[in-house]
Amino acid sequence: MRLRPRNNVKYNFENDFNEVFLCQLGVDAVFGGRVSVGQDVPVFVSGNDGFKSFRIPAIIKLPNNDLIGFCEGRVNNAGDFGNVKIVSKISKDNGLHWGALNVVVSNDALQANNPGPVVDKNDPRYPSGRVFLFYNTGDKPENEIRKGQGLREVWYITPVDNGLTWSAPVNITSQVHKPNQPQINSAYNYPEDWRSYANGPGHAIQLTQGRFKGRIYVAANHSSGKPQKNYADGRIHGFYTDDHGGSFKLSNDVNISGGNESMAVELTVSRLMINARNQLGDIKQRIVALSNDGGKTWNKTYFDKQLPDPVCQGSIINIGLTGDKAILAFCNARDIVNRDNLTLRISKDSGGTWPIAYTIAKAPQGYKGDYSAYSDLVKLSDKYLGVIYEKDNYREIVFKSINWSLSK
Repeated sequence: MRLRPRNNVKYNFENDFNEVFLCQLGVDAVFGGRVSVGQDVPVFVSGNDGFKSFRIPAIIKLPNNDLIGFCEGRVNNAGDFGNVKIVSKISKDNGLHWGALNVVVSNDALQANNPGPVVDKNDPRYPSGRVFLFYNTGDKPENEIRKGQGLREVWYITPVDNGLTWSAPVNITSQVHKPNQPQINSAYNYPEDWRSYANGPGHAIQLTQGRFKGRIYVAANHSSGKPQKNYADGRIHGFYTDDHGGSFKLSNDVNISGGNESMAVELTVSRLMINARNQLGDIKQRIVALSNDGGKTWNKTYFDKQLPDPVCQGSIINIGLTGDKAILAFCNARDIVNRDNLTLRISKDSGGTWPIAYTIAKAPQGYKGDYSAYSDLVKLSDKYLGVIYEKDNYREIVFKSINWSLSK
């Protein structure tokens, strides 16, 4: 059934979604409550639109209620390096339908990757909000870059309309990265010799409370110096702007070896968490780092035994407050072996415990390969979340709506 707004009536997500889409939902018992989940809506399907593969999804909701889904469009094959572009699609009905594919970033025949979108809602020059899309480029595969034989750079673009046309790219590498490549750019002359580099992937955040209100914060990771076994040279960090993209600063590194793909979430006033992948794989749990100063320094780091992980990306968002605690939603492949069993978890105490869990996607018995892998979460309303995720051995990226409020 195609869902369309009623004649002469403004589209209302809560009413129309409940009326038509929820009739297709399955409701399951979970630890501590219930949630309901909609059917998968294909967004990016490998082999379509001139791309052999689509990977690495990200999503945001605009102030006008449009959703923009981003991912990497890989032209020739599914590999991380090569002719990789960043593409997008827009949904005007909370993910039920998606528009035409738009190529947002192209680095000629080289790599543009790791989309990290965020909406700046605090810039008085843009009363309707302004989107930033952070991303990376690379001129060599990661294994060569880690050997010092290539360069990763960091950029952002902003739309000149509601996500269909974008600005010229702004290179912020010298502010948020520390490469030692003066032969390429005299500003890239850092003794720290950062090599591999990636923001996110997945959405960035804007802080909404306290003295850091308005800060745009991007979680990232890098390697430094000569490669070490199992990516032990990897570290997590963040970068941020307090002047709407005019300038950027780096956080301190998170002091855990092997930190990799990461995402930030605001907790309460001035408090921030980074949740990250452990590339070492010695502990199959998520890395957590906590900050009391808006993500500049880290007062506590640990492995969260409640969040098993097979060495993969994950997504986390703030979906509200209960008393003086943040309500968080977290999504990852809840497995220690395979990229499978994509699970939504809810915490009502700023990530201290995760008593509510719901399986979003699980492979059929006998399935071989990665059934559900990278994902990103978006808050649709007070009751509904959206998740965009890789499914079925990376054959497609799909969107699914979830009524998490039943778990309250």
